[in-house]
Amino acid sequence: MTTEATAGSNAREPDLLGQTVVLIGGSAGIGLETARHARSEGADVVLTGRDPGRLERAASDVDARSTAAFDATDAAALKQFFDGLPDPIDHVLVTGPGPHYVPLLEMDSADVREALSDHVVLGLEVARNARGKMRAGGTLLLMGGTGGRKISRDLGMVSAATAVLPPFTAALALAVAPVRVNLIAAGFVDTPLSASLLGDGLDARRDELRKTLPIGRVVGPADVAALAVHIMTNTALTGATYDIDGGQQFVA
Repeated sequence: MTTEATAGSNAREPDLLGQTVVLIGGSAGIGLETARHARSEGADVVLTGRDPGRLERAASDVDARSTAAFDATDAAALKQFFDGLPDPIDHVLVTGPGPHYVPLLEMDSADVREALSDHVVLGLEVARNARGKMRAGGTLLLMGGTGGRKISRDLGMVSAATAVLPPFTAALALAVAPVRVNLIAAGFVDTPLSASLLGDGLDARRDELRKTLPIGRVVGPADVAALAVHIMTNTALTGATYDIDGGQQFVA
């Protein structure tokens, strides 16, 4: 057998070849990095985000098939987006919105409803609108966190919101089967969102994590993206929560 023939026989077909991945919140951070990773595995990607300019730059970066600029928490806009997509699609990742760090006694009833339900409502609306266009075995991926599992005065309602997501994910997986639903629970991830939340404290937080995390480094968007694509490609996974925090919850 020639060297060329051996190399050809060992070539791996990309895991997402011929599939379409939709990134809700795909213009930066984890969403954009997942788009890059999915493209490297042969997928077409569709990006959404609120900022048209940032979305355009992200689309150029990953050679996206298409983009749509809208607020994903707007149910009508979300429905219009999915109605306009050509089917079929295979996977959807939902990365927003971010956490609400507000002291409990400073929250009014609307704040409480929003903090407890925003991820659940968004996940449900995405599932409702995407399901009819998704191939069996495709996956809806939601984002949660591990930091809220410990009760803290500073976290406010975040711990309660964190606890809601795993059982919601499992229930939704039963409701939309054979489409799969899974939850990625991340700790600190070095993204623009983290930078905006921490401001001048970002470098100190990075240094602290490098010293204390069992993995000896800070978790980045590429780490989460690799997990997301693995969940997309492993069709035995549904209704489950996957932690990715470098061991943060064990040493925090």
